[in-house]
Amino acid sequence: MKFSPEKLRIPDQRMKPFIDPDEIWDLIRNTRPDKQRVRDVIAKSLDKHRLTLEETAVLVNSAGTGLIDEIKHGARELKEKVYGNRIVLFAPLYVGNRCTNNCKYCGFRASNKEAVRKTLGDEEIIREVEALEDNGQKRLILVYGEHPEYSPEYIAHTVRLVYGIKKGHGEIRRVNINAAPLDIEGFRTVGKSGIGTYQVFQETYHPEAYTWYHLGGKKKDYDYRLTSLDRAQEAGIDDVGIGALFGLYDWRFEVLGLVRHTNHLEACYNVGPHTISFPRIKDAVSLNLDKQYETSDEDFKKLVAILRLAVPYTGLILTARETPDVRREVLQYGVSQIDGGTKLELGSYSETRNEEQNLNREQFKINDPRSLAEVIDELLANDYLPSFCTSCYRMGRTGEHFMEFSVPGFIKRFCTPNAILTLSEYICDYAQGDTAEKGWKAIERNLEKLEPGVAASTREKIERIKLGERDLYF
Repeated sequence: MKFSPEKLRIPDQRMKPFIDPDEIWDLIRNTRPDKQRVRDVIAKSLDKHRLTLEETAVLVNSAGTGLIDEIKHGARELKEKVYGNRIVLFAPLYVGNRCTNNCKYCGFRASNKEAVRKTLGDEEIIREVEALEDNGQKRLILVYGEHPEYSPEYIAHTVRLVYGIKKGHGEIRRVNINAAPLDIEGFRTVGKSGIGTYQVFQETYHPEAYTWYHLGGKKKDYDYRLTSLDRAQEAGIDDVGIGALFGLYDWRFEVLGLVRHTNHLEACYNVGPHTISFPRIKDAVSLNLDKQYETSDEDFKKLVAILRLAVPYTGLILTARETPDVRREVLQYGVSQIDGGTKLELGSYSETRNEEQNLNREQFKINDPRSLAEVIDELLANDYLPSFCTSCYRMGRTGEHFMEFSVPGFIKRFCTPNAILTLSEYICDYAQGDTAEKGWKAIERNLEKLEPGVAASTREKIERIKLGERDLYF
């Protein structure tokens, strides 16, 4: 059911700009938390209540090693309550890097004449997806430059193409999208192709900073981008992802901007974003950035913990922009999805290249080049449960329906068993060396934590997987 302003007797705020920089800066400058206030905010989050903007500012302004450690400890405890030890895995697939925008921080910007422009043809997409399936991937995010060539009809075509590619036991079961903001009809066209999440990152929520970074193309329009996911919701896409690019502006402002965006979507559509991403500026060709906004490792770790506490039921995505060491640490504080085996150069999954990363062929530099197998092996060694689960999306547990299941905690009845089943598939089809042994031991440990009836049903499905069945889920 969509938001009804008449019923609630408040003004309809759908598809209207909702960021007030003065409000956010006032909270940052004037919120002076003491220890008890910080602990009260953490306690509210641990009761699985989303934080207000002011409460988030309390955490943002917390200082001193002791309080920051308490924030991280609270985030770790909350993550265990809501998500358990599951980590969902995916891979990005760049379909095309043509772009009409001119963003100072991006290697794909129109003014970069050294960039090697390419759009994958259908046969190239098939080869790329088959290579990803050969590694065990089940979830992809398709990435497109912002260019007329990548129309809603084209995006929908590539989504249907990817879903139809099967190789052995390999198949892609969820296709997410990272592409240009669309009008309502455009979102409707893409939605009909069966996508999962549609991501649009605001990059920076500060209007003046946004104008300084975006010099040309349709992306110059701050308000059009800010309200893009309102249009997606109006088009029937209730599974959306937001994000900010940390390093463009003050990280404290961006954290509050992300929470404000979450508040807006929940107020207007009864459901917040399915995911929040927080990529951090890394190398790209001829970067032109203000060094004062660089986000240090310590601030980055803190902001991840704060976001976990601020939005208990929102998935947090961490990408291979970060080093393995940083990824290992922030996984503890609330990250629920990571990529593995990431390659950014178009066509590079199906081709073997020994050359160094070429930033003229990539949007930015990745700092965790490990294969999916290596990432999974380390997750298992650290007692995480790798997951390729897609059942909520396919069973219609998205948007408001997802919240109905997840907010009361019922989602654990599905997520852990489904993670176990997808890991069982991975072990049977792709695991090498001692990864399989680690995997089966991890599965047994997690089965023991389930209710007896759920555990028995899961074991029965595992045996069917061992006999050759696939795509079993709750």
